[in-house]
Amino acid sequence: MIVRRLCNCCCSLLMPLLLLAIYAFPAYADGGAPQLAYVAGAGPGIGIIDIAQRHITGTIALSGDPRTALLSPDGYALYVTQPGLGRVTVIMAKTGKTLCAASLPGQPSLLALSLDATVLYVAGPGDTSVRALNPTTCAVEHTFQTHEPVNGLAVTASTAPDATPSTPNQLWITGTTALTVFEVNGRLLGTVPVAGGPQNICIPGGFTAYVTTRQGTVVAIDLNTRRILGTLLRGGQYGTMDYDAATGEVYVPDRQHNQLDVLAPVTAGAGGMPREPVEILHMSGAPQSVAITSDGRLGFVALSDGQVVMLDVPAHSIVTSIAVGGTPHFIITGLYPPASSSATVPQQTQTTGTAPAPAQALPGAQILLVLLVALALILAVTAFWLFRGILRKRM
Repeated sequence: MIVRRLCNCCCSLLMPLLLLAIYAFPAYADGGAPQLAYVAGAGPGIGIIDIAQRHITGTIALSGDPRTALLSPDGYALYVTQPGLGRVTVIMAKTGKTLCAASLPGQPSLLALSLDATVLYVAGPGDTSVRALNPTTCAVEHTFQTHEPVNGLAVTASTAPDATPSTPNQLWITGTTALTVFEVNGRLLGTVPVAGGPQNICIPGGFTAYVTTRQGTVVAIDLNTRRILGTLLRGGQYGTMDYDAATGEVYVPDRQHNQLDVLAPVTAGAGGMPREPVEILHMSGAPQSVAITSDGRLGFVALSDGQVVMLDVPAHSIVTSIAVGGTPHFIITGLYPPASSSATVPQQTQTTGTAPAPAQALPGAQILLVLLVALALILAVTAFWLFRGILRKRM
């Protein structure tokens, strides 16, 4: 009877501690990723969609016609271009508080993030330079000169046969007539002329870049040889692309035909070009931008009529439409699962930036968990010695 009461007492004490330990950590990162999507141009600045509730749950008021919004890998910081003010701003995603800002020439509207999330690349169509910023201070650390107005940015790892982990990554820049390729240390690697004038660029994990043109085409370019592999789409007006990391499929908004084109991945030497698109999803308005969650389950398409279409990506089907207001330009979702440090870059950061969150003190939830575990161990040891003493007395 005594032993039973002792066990019941220990369980009564340990169970609440166990429950507290389970709920001690928040389910998601500080900025709300991945259950939130951020829409530049919705309402007064940035609209925030709760994916589970499927509607707008908040806004971040921001002037200057925000064009691109990207998240840091841990969801802490939101990076926004404001071409109307000639500025890029780093915002605390959870509160909307400004962390830092930089005034830049050329109506900055494009962003890309280094693969280690330590450099933010910024550019715009009114200038011929790309500037590399420290994402925690907004200080300009390097400038890449392209000699053409900039239409798109992307960062990728080197695909050279002799590349090693220490080989510098590459920065791909679309201009008015050609692509310019730099190593991120500043060394110029070459240029790639693109007929029709390159615009948006998307580089999934692999060996192929996808580039839209003013002429209304989408072309595939081999990253290693920097040669055009072929034309995948024609006759559209194509917006900001994104890709499914699980399948390699590329999603291309077509503003002219109110549809989303899905492209099969293209690889040099794979035995011919696939028939594209492999799927067409018809929209109720002109799609401006698309974001695919990093787990490849959901997609979000920002339409110019103030709607965001939610997609079931594996099924290539529309789930619902969410009213966000305004004139959406760009949409981004958080990395899933959220990164605790600089690691994998969220979707879309290669197509148009983000940075690691500033160092923070150990969260209170973690401290509480450590204390709870220590208390649980003390209780367990105490119970063991009491149980042992009772057995000795009975013997």
